[in-house]
Amino acid sequence: MKLNNEEQVIIDELEKGNIELKDPTPEEIKKYKNIAKNTLKKDKRITIRLYEHDLKGIQKKAIEMGIPYQTLISGMIHRYVEGDLIEK
Repeated sequence: MKLNNEEQVIIDELEKGNIELKDPTPEEIKKYKNIAKNTLKKDKRITIRLYEHDLKGIQKKAIEMGIPYQTLISGMIHRYVEGDLIEK
């Protein structure tokens, strides 16, 4: 498995003994479970019209990625809103 730079630094520091691992407290577990639940919660439904060839392209990409096409569309919108999508 190929690690990115940040992951490699963490592994290196762990092996040097500069990072100490500890089990999370029950409060931390509850906190992070709640964060994960709220992150994945989708509470609004919309209707959108697309060109047929765009929908077919999205469905093809979703199949290649192994995810539902609605999830792909939602993820693209989220990435755009967060500023993670850039124009070519």
